Amino acid sequence: MKIHGKTAWITGASSGIGEALAVELFRKGATVILSARNITRLNELKARLDGIEHGRCHAVPCDITRQLSIDQAVQQVKQLTERVDILVNNAGVSQRSTALETSLETVRELFEVNFFGAVAVTGGILPWMISGGGGHVVVISSMAGKYGFRMRSSYAASKHALHGYFETLRSEVHDKHVKVTMVCPGRIKTDISVHALTGEGKLYGKMDKGQANGVPVDKCARKIVRAVEQERKEVFIGGAELFLLAVKRICPPAYYWIVNRASPT
Repeated sequence: MKIHGKTAWITGASSGIGEALAVELFRKGATVILSARNITRLNELKARLDGIEHGRCHAVPCDITRQLSIDQAVQQVKQLTERVDILVNNAGVSQRSTALETSLETVRELFEVNFFGAVAVTGGILPWMISGGGGHVVVISSMAGKYGFRMRSSYAASKHALHGYFETLRSEVHDKHVKVTMVCPGRIKTDISVHALTGEGKLYGKMDKGQANGVPVDKCARKIVRAVEQERKEVFIGGAELFLLAVKRICPPAYYWIVNRASPT
């Protein structure tokens, strides 16, 4: 897919990978629609991009845990543009607690944001995308969507669920000219650990060492956009955690030995 001239709608665009993707897609010539709950951060990013070229960036507030907010955002997006060529389901929240200390309420919150939010936004825009001739759905999953990792039980479960849902969706819409790309980042240098939830649903509030030393977020965004351009079905981005995935496939006993000892932070 050629990015120039396309319209991309990005959830969770106020920070981290979402913000970096907005900048990269804009740089490539796309019109970007930014969505998140943090309206102040959205407007700051919009002002930054408007300073480069006015008219190719729009801010549409959206809380993906509330269906009414999603419905309103979909209607606003339809008023702003004739079509959405690329939908990026990026909004998400991580976890820093063991399964035993995580409340069911927190488990549900993680699923509401990471899984149900992506499903709801996609469901709201996909029929319109198909009626316009097709498009591309990008889902920001995680390496935790491929294997479990300590202090990530419900986060990993929600990301595994994304793969089951969107890989099935891919097969159902392939004849409707809709592509689906699953993105599996490992440790990317963002504030995801700072905003992660504890077992009680409170903010973790700490920057993990692994996160601080992760792949630069702008580099991650470039790899994701390249994967969209190449219409790849799946892309993995990270460091040593990619090696761990290979070990799990080739030598499971070695994988289990490593993952039981690796630092969860």
